[in-house]
Amino acid sequence: MRQRWSDPAAVEAEIARIPSLALDALRRRWRAAFGRSPPAALSKNLLGRMIAFRLQERAFGGLDRESLSLLDGFARHTVSPRRHLKPGTMLVRDYQGERHTVTVTPDGFDWQGTTYASLSAIARAITGTAWSGPRFFALARPNGTSLHAATKKRVRVGHDGLAIHDRFKPSISLAGSANCLACLNPKP
Repeated sequence: MRQRWSDPAAVEAEIARIPSLALDALRRRWRAAFGRSPPAALSKNLLGRMIAFRLQERAFGGLDRESLSLLDGFARHTVSPRRHLKPGTMLVRDYQGERHTVTVTPDGFDWQGTTYASLSAIARAITGTAWSGPRFFALARPNGTSLHAATKKRVRVGHDGLAIHDRFKPSISLAGSANCLACLNPKP
C-alpha cells in the first residue's frame, strides 16, 4: 500500500480490484493503509471506498488546506453546514395538493415569475404564515441543522444521499413532513 504510482492507469487498476477482495483481505489492506485496525462496524463497501480514497490520496495528493479546514470545522461543529445552491437548481414542494417549483437564480429565487430574496419569503407567500424557507423546502431539519449534517432520518434516491444531485437526478427527503421534496440540479 505504501507504493507511489505515477501512472493513473495503475491506480485505476488497483482500485478496480478492491471490490473483489474478501472482508478479511480488506481489513488487512485497511491496516496497511491507515496503520491501525478498521472500525468493526464498517461495511465491506465502506472499507473499500475508504481504501480507494487512500490509494488516490497517496498517488495524486490529498485535499488542499482550505478543504481540510472546512471539514475540520464541520467535525467540530464550528462551521455552519449551510448549503450553497447553484443557479438553475430547482426546488419542488407539494403543499396542500399544489406543486410549487422554485428555481435558484443568481439574484435569488424565482417562483411563479417573481424573484424573491429568500426561500423564507416564498414559503410565507405559499403558506400565508411565517416559515423557515430552508425548513419548508426540506433543506434543513426542524431544529435548524442542515440535512447534509444529518444522515439517519432521510430517504434517498440516487447518488450519495444528498438532497441535491448533479445531472438532474431526483432525490426524495422526508425531513419532518409527509410532503415530498425533489431537488434538481442542472449540469454545470
